[in-house]
Parts: sequence; C-alpha cells; structure tokens
Amino acid sequence: MTHRDQDQYRQKLGSADQAAALIRSGDTVFMGEFAQNVEAVDAALALRKNDLKDVILITTTRAKPLKCVEADPGRQSFTWNDWHFSGLGRKYGERGLASYIPLCYHQGPQNISWYEAPDVAVVQVTPMDANGFFNFSTSCSMTPAYCRKARKVVVEVNTQAPRCLGGQDESIHISRVDLVVQGPNTPLLQLPETHLSETDRMIARHVMELLEDGSTIQLGIGALPNIVGAMIAQSGLKDLGVHTEMLADSYVDMYLAGRITGKRKSIDCGKMVYTFAMGSQKLYDFLDNNPAAAIFPASYTNDPCVIGRNPKVVAINNAIEIDLFTQVASESAGFRQISGTGGQLDFILGAYKSEGGKGLICINSTFRKKDGAIGSRIVPTLSPGTIVTCPRSLVHYVVTEFGYAQMKAKSTWQRAEALINIAHPDFKDQLVAQAQAMGVWRHSNKIL
Repeated sequence: MTHRDQDQYRQKLGSADQAAALIRSGDTVFMGEFAQNVEAVDAALALRKNDLKDVILITTTRAKPLKCVEADPGRQSFTWNDWHFSGLGRKYGERGLASYIPLCYHQGPQNISWYEAPDVAVVQVTPMDANGFFNFSTSCSMTPAYCRKARKVVVEVNTQAPRCLGGQDESIHISRVDLVVQGPNTPLLQLPETHLSETDRMIARHVMELLEDGSTIQLGIGALPNIVGAMIAQSGLKDLGVHTEMLADSYVDMYLAGRITGKRKSIDCGKMVYTFAMGSQKLYDFLDNNPAAAIFPASYTNDPCVIGRNPKVVAINNAIEIDLFTQVASESAGFRQISGTGGQLDFILGAYKSEGGKGLICINSTFRKKDGAIGSRIVPTLSPGTIVTCPRSLVHYVVTEFGYAQMKAKSTWQRAEALINIAHPDFKDQLVAQAQAMGVWRHSNKIL
C-alpha cells in the first residue's frame, strides 16, 4: 500500500455519526444492495430522525430491517424506496412504509446516470486492499452507478464480506471515497433452506429435459432453481456455462460436481458471470478471491444483447400467474406488490437472442387459497390490478408440473390450447369454457 493511500485512509476514517451528519433534509441516500446491508450508518441515521425531514432512502432488495424506517413509522423523516421487494420490503410496503421502483434491471445503472441525483451513497465493502481499493463484495448491480453519481460516498467496512473478483466495477479506490466507517462486522445474510415440494421436483424434471451439454444457465431465486441445480449436479450434463444475475448455493454444487466449466461460452469463457450473490456461508467462502466467478454491474449481466452472445442460454424463472393470452405476472398479486420485475424480462429476451436459447417461465399449476381451497395459477385473465411482468409477445416456454409448451409463432387460440394442456386436470374444463366465452377457442381444439 502506498503512503498516499495510507494517508488518505487515515484522513478519511471516521464514525457512523459523522457519516449520518453528512445527510440533510430532502437528501436522497443510497443504502446498499442485497446481502450487503449497511448497519452502523443506518443506526446512526435513525438517531437523527428528529433533525431530518423528507430523506429518501434507496436500496435494492434490503434483507434486514432499516432502523431509520423502524424509528420513523410516520414517514415524516424517512421514505424508503426499493428497486426490488424482498419479503421484508413486501411487509413494509403493506404498511405503507416502503415503495417499489419499477425497472428493467439492465437499465438500472443508466436510470441512475440519467435521472437520479443521489446526495450520499453508503455502501458496505471489504477492508481496503494493498492497492487502495475497497471491494463491493457480493453486490455490484447498481452500487457502482450510485457511487459515481453521489455527492458524497461513504464506505462501511465489513471484515466478514468476501472479496468478489471482477468482472467490472467491482471495487472503489480510496481517492473516490469521502468517509470510511468501521461497521459491526456482522456475517452476511444467510438465506434459509427452501421447502421443496413434489410439484417443484416435477417441474424441475421437465426443465432438465430442455437442458443440454454446453447450455449457459440462469437460475432465479427460490425452491425450483435450487432443485434444478441439485438435479444438474447429479446429472451427466457437461460443460455448462453460467451467466446469471443471482449466484446462489446451487451453482457451487454444480461447479464442484464438475458440471460447470464455461468452456463452451462465447464470452467470459470459464467464468461464472453474475451481478449479486445471496446464499449460505458456503457460497460466500467459495466466492472469496475465486477467479472462477466474475461479478459485473447489471448493465452487463442483464443486457439482453450480452446474454444472447452466449450459446444455448436457458433462463429459468418463476411466476405467480399466467392468463390464457400468455401474459405472465411474476411480481404482484392484484394490487399487492410481491417482488419486482428483476431480471426476468432481461433474460427472457436474452435467451431468445441466444443460438439455441430457451426462456422458461416455470409455474405451479395450482395454489392453496386462504380458505384451504385450491385455485389455478393458469387463469382466463389476470386478476384486477395485477402487473404484467412478461408480455405475451415475449413469452417463449411455459413449464408446469404437467409438462411444457413453446409459445412462439402460435396464435391466441393455439396458446390457450397449449396452456390448458399443461394446466391441472381439475381446471381444464373450466378453462376451456372460459376460453370459449372470451372468443379465444376453436371447436377443433384438442385437450389432452
């Protein structure tokens, strides 16, 4: 480390209270992403609730409660805007304490550059290295864009955070930092194990039919991607590549099983490309200083044109509801915001651009209602107020536990027929009658 870097570090080292003092009424403050939860500055800022008004806090999928928001339930001092709801964001949103920011994920950094004016960026980082750089660790999707645009940049050091190699924009130099704060060094968030149902396993088996040697894979979050990853690890598939937004534990299992080599990728050969990581300590230990993986901003990982440069991209994502016109809802149930668009649309587009690519929308055919009754997730039209995540014109494959259907180049009645064929048998007759009532049915249609 140069003397200049050491001197800058000493000069810029301060307290969480000093960082909180940088923030003024009316400011917009970025507070980090995903597993990199700013803690010390959040707690210090919460203590200033009586001094501040109309401060906007921005996060991407905050995983731990914001003390600022908990200290100010009346929303006079702090307003929380989130680029993607977690379970926590959803709970706070239902109380009127959090708002969702719609986006196409790959456009996030550009949105910030063009249309945002953040006053302060507070981000959790690894300790400074010998070259004067702090690493953004597991969260790089929009953090670099906020650090470039903000009036002041505060880094909160966490010695427990893994050093995640790039890629691009994975670090920030001490010369670009205004204040360095030592955090409480809390271990990163550990995602709990997800419950795997037999329905998930059935869907996963159909997904496996669509994979082949040399596929470049993207898995979303949840039980289904985990079971797909486990099946891949135990399969005979060869030379898989990875280009994804989220890196999870299942990728570690696939890599260690020898299924992932990346050698057939057209770009970033041999690298598992991602923009954020969330999982268990196993994942974080695997990523620490590991050149097998490369972290990039979302403007790269989620750009459909970049995704499509790799061969045989198979994008595997979940949905909440799909209608007979093949409109896909993956982020809301009626007016209730559940999560966000995330990268689903980016990867559906990118997979279709890929030679031999497949964009999969995976959905359980049924769900259990609050009264215990079973409802169909394949519906005639989306529930009132429900947001369309993937428009029908872009839907490629739909997968349920009863099979899969390819939707490109199909008419409205052909799509309805294909969907009903993979719906739960108990709802097929009802869906046929509803399709006839809506005029998207032909008398010659055959239902299996």
